[in-house]
This record gives sequence, C-alpha cells and structure tokens, in this order.
Amino acid sequence: MSSNNFAGLGLAEPLLRALDKARFLQPTPIQATAIPHLLAGRDLLGIAQTGTGKTAAFALPMLQHLAASPAQTHRYATRSLILAPTRELALQIEDSLHRLGGPKCRVVAILGGVSRFMQVQRMRAGADIVVGTPGRVCDLMGTNELKLHQVSHFVLDEADRMLDLGFIRDIRRIVAALPVERQSALFSATMPAEVGKLAEALLRDPVRVDIARTAPVELPIEQHVHFVEPAGKRALLDQLLTDPALSRVIVFTRTKRTANRVAESLDTSGVRVSALHGNKSQPARQKALEQFRSGCARVLVATDIAARGIDVTGISHVINFDLPMQPEDYVHRIGRTARAGASGVAISFCDAAEHGALRAIERITGTTIQVASGTPTAIPLSRGQRSPTANHAPRRRRRTRGQGKLRTAA
Repeated sequence: MSSNNFAGLGLAEPLLRALDKARFLQPTPIQATAIPHLLAGRDLLGIAQTGTGKTAAFALPMLQHLAASPAQTHRYATRSLILAPTRELALQIEDSLHRLGGPKCRVVAILGGVSRFMQVQRMRAGADIVVGTPGRVCDLMGTNELKLHQVSHFVLDEADRMLDLGFIRDIRRIVAALPVERQSALFSATMPAEVGKLAEALLRDPVRVDIARTAPVELPIEQHVHFVEPAGKRALLDQLLTDPALSRVIVFTRTKRTANRVAESLDTSGVRVSALHGNKSQPARQKALEQFRSGCARVLVATDIAARGIDVTGISHVINFDLPMQPEDYVHRIGRTARAGASGVAISFCDAAEHGALRAIERITGTTIQVASGTPTAIPLSRGQRSPTANHAPRRRRRTRGQGKLRTAA
C-alpha cells in the first residue's frame, strides 16, 4: 500500500497544505506505506532507519484523527502520547507537530534537564499531544500532573534506543497507565529480540512495515576510512579540518570524556566548536545545537546521543573519531549528512583495536568502505599485511605517499 504523492494517501486538505508549505513534496517509503494503515486505525510496527521520515509517518495520521474527533481534554490530561529516547529527538518531534498541525494543535514537550514548572503550567489546561522522554513523563505521572486516561494514540519512537538507554521499566509503567482501547505504533531502526517482546506486549494485531530490509534508503554519502593509531587521531582530525570543504562537521566519539578532550583541542587550535553529550544540561545542549545550526560553530563534537533525532541541514561531513560499538549506530551517525537530498561525506578513523568493528559495519551495510589516500598520519600497512577488509590492502599498496586526494562534497 503506497502512493507517489501525499494526496493519494488519504490525508485531509489542511494537512496537504501544511505539507506543501513545509516543502514535503513526495512521501518517503515509510510514509507511503505506514500512513494509510495508521489512518485506517491499525496498530503498526515500523522498522526503518533514521532519516527516513518516520516522524511524519506517525504524526500526520495522529493529527488527522485528532482533528476529526475534537474532544474536551481534562485538566493535566492528553489525548495522545509520543515517547522519544532523547530530549533532542523529543524537541524535533514537537517542532514537526507544530509545523504540520498548526497553532490550534496543543503540543507540550515533557522532558528532563530543564525546569518542570513551565511544563506543569502548560499541562494545566490539558494537551492534544504530549511528546516526552520516559523519565520526566513518569515523574509528572507520579504527581498527577500528567494523566493518561484520555490517550487514544500512543507512539513509541526509537524503541531499540530506548532499551539501550535502560528505559524499559519506565516504558512498562507508562504503558500500564494507558487505556486499553487505543491505537499504538512502535518504530525502531533495528529489531532485536527485546524490541520484538516489547512490540508483542504493546501492539494489537499490528501491521508490520519493514522499510529497513525491504526498501533500503540509498543515501548519497561517500564513505572513507583512515587506518590510524589512537595517538594520531587528533593530528589527523586537525589535518582534515584544514580543508575548507569541511564546512559543517559532526565529529562522533565513543565517550563523553573523549568528546570533551577533542572539543578542547579543536578550540585551542582556533576551530569554532561545540560539544554535545549526556553530561551537559538541557540548556547547554540546546545552546550547542543552536551554535552549530546557526553556523557559529563549524564543528559539533558529540557522542551517540546526537546520532538520532538531530536534524541539521547542510552538514557536509560526518567524522567517526571512534567507531561505534554497535554497527547499526554507524548508519545513524552518517545519516546526519546527506539530508534533504544533499550529498555528504562520512570519514572514519580506525585503529588496530577497531578492525572488528569496521568488519561488522561493512557486513551490516553491505558496503566496502574505501581506504582514504594521501594521509601521512595513516598506519602504513607492512608488506603482505592485510587490512581489515581483504580488498583494501592491495589498493593501499599500489598508492605512493601523497598520491590521490580525498574527494569531498561542498
């Protein structure tokens, strides 16, 4: 069930006008497949990678249902609930709902890291849609400042990330407070066994939409890898950033400590940089994102908290300073570039301990990541030594020092 335009999906005219104003010209595969099922009232299990348009896929049917069945919302109650794993993703979903639903749709973001006072004040008159993170949602439920008895639509977004962050107990508590009669949707980039069990408990006779496997999204992203010793990664990063083609860059690190150290090093070198990770307060995180989004910061150094849900246009490059522990996270990271039809470049640093991670990434993506050339700080492969992927080594042995140049996208 799909259509090559939004009008063919059964959406109401006000939503079609909002989509046109927001320059949503053609539905993505997840939107074209999921929207008709959700409009028909079915529960849905959606498997799709980040950057494929999942937010609009669940937001548009929800907004249409709410507009078609206006109801008086009780004090501190909401008619719909959307759970997201991170504050950044929750705020992005809130922004999308405002753009698509217009000023008449009362959307309240309930998330940690900021004062709860204003959130409680906004909930006094009730809400059409609450977008929240599990911890703060449970907090307000515990004080009866968020009531879920009127919820008719429930969405659990990025379910695999939810479980990675340890939110399963909060999710179970929230689901237990929801009415039995409701429409539910669960979205996840991957489908481990734990997510499958959660879907069985949450959904009733769901339609399964598996875009990640049946219709993979081809992103116009050049992918390169530099083999480099851990001690040489900062020098390599400095070297790459001398190229002005790296105009807006996200640098991903595995830990918060590394993120801070890399950001401090770049700042000392005169690079305009911001850092984003879980130890920062919500106002500091929003400030870092705004600096990056506005161009005040050329580089954003982040942990995987930014790999999902951060939608900043014009990102020219993603650099994996450390390869992620989970190969799926590589896809989420590089998906921050090549947004809205633009091209992009993903550059990975791989030290000797990360060879296994590189192999896992290539297996899951079905892509052989090209070895970058002309990098003085790269690890030289000794005669006869094989790179982490067998077909890399011959290509590297044929090149001489200084030959070739990493092609970048402006």
